[in-house]
Amino acid sequence: MSYQPPPRRRSGPPPGQGRGYGPPQGGSRKPAYHQTRMLPLPGQEQPPNYGPPPRQDDYRRPPPSGGEGYPPPPPRRPRRRPRWGRRIGITFLVLLLLLGVGFFWMDTSLNRVAAIEDYPGRPAAAAGTNWLIVGSDSREGLTEEEKAKLTTGDAAGKRTDTIMVAHIPDNDTPPTLLSLPRDSNVEVPGHGVNKINAAFSIGDAPLLVKTVEGATGLRIDHYAEISFGGFAGIVDAVGGVEMDIPEEMRDTKTGAVIPAGRQELDGVQALAFVRMRYSASTPRSDLDRVVNQRKFIGALAAEMASPGTLLNPFSLFPMIGEATDALIVDEEDHLWHLASLGFAMSGISDGSTVTTTVPVTNPSAHDWDDGKSEQLFNALREDTPVPPDVIVN
Repeated sequence: MSYQPPPRRRSGPPPGQGRGYGPPQGGSRKPAYHQTRMLPLPGQEQPPNYGPPPRQDDYRRPPPSGGEGYPPPPPRRPRRRPRWGRRIGITFLVLLLLLGVGFFWMDTSLNRVAAIEDYPGRPAAAAGTNWLIVGSDSREGLTEEEKAKLTTGDAAGKRTDTIMVAHIPDNDTPPTLLSLPRDSNVEVPGHGVNKINAAFSIGDAPLLVKTVEGATGLRIDHYAEISFGGFAGIVDAVGGVEMDIPEEMRDTKTGAVIPAGRQELDGVQALAFVRMRYSASTPRSDLDRVVNQRKFIGALAAEMASPGTLLNPFSLFPMIGEATDALIVDEEDHLWHLASLGFAMSGISDGSTVTTTVPVTNPSAHDWDDGKSEQLFNALREDTPVPPDVIVN
């Protein structure tokens, strides 16, 4: 039998166990010095064994096998999931704040005049709300290049190319857009019988409001005026307006030409369309022109009220900014009044808004039909449907 030397004693701790951690393997080794327990003195309680102080990085490592008294690692904080609802809500509130500030600033930027005045004998307030809408042919502020581009000519002064009354009812009666031919003979307060557009030339907006109220018996609640350049600017701000032109329009006076077919009119073309009356396509002259004006206003209002414009800040703010620069309103008018007008007029495109011209006795549109005109004005005063036999298109 050969001699087998005893196994050599290892000088370090057993494999997988750091010095001083855990109980001795097999019970043959002595515990490390800092693991020994001191016996209590008589009358004293057994002191707790806290074990060795952990190293700084031990909290991130699992405790050694068989260790006692080792403090557990701190619980890992669960990762928060993104709260998309809160983020969307905060973003929405910020957008509302910006829109509110921008809306308020643009409202204060509106051009205002004292257009509506109280005076003895003024028509009493009735049902619904009435707007007086005026298209001015003023060239003020236009350069020579802009005049040539818009084919406005060089006429001095300030007249009206367009006079309309927009009636917004208080009930479910359809809104009405009523054209007043600019050459109509009416009583101009303080100036006798004259053409209705002469009132604007003589006394600007206040005298025109009084003239319209006296001729129609309708109390005007709001006033909106726009010039040549402002009209073209608004059309360009919304990216143009789509129109279906049934036949080519060629103005023999200005030389403006609009081809037939469905197309998108820019500001220059739109201005030519609503002003044209010297062409084969407008045989009734001013009566045909006011029909085209109402059609275009409906298409423009529908474009301005479309989701593609209202929900796109890159379209909405330029449009509102252009409108505040282009429009002249009464001192008591605000942007929310204009918004109400726009939504009512957007119904022209789908037929939910009634469009008509005041009934006249001849194609020259100089004289109104008193009987039919009174029926029309009474219907607007009382918020009742306009009789079909007085609607003129």
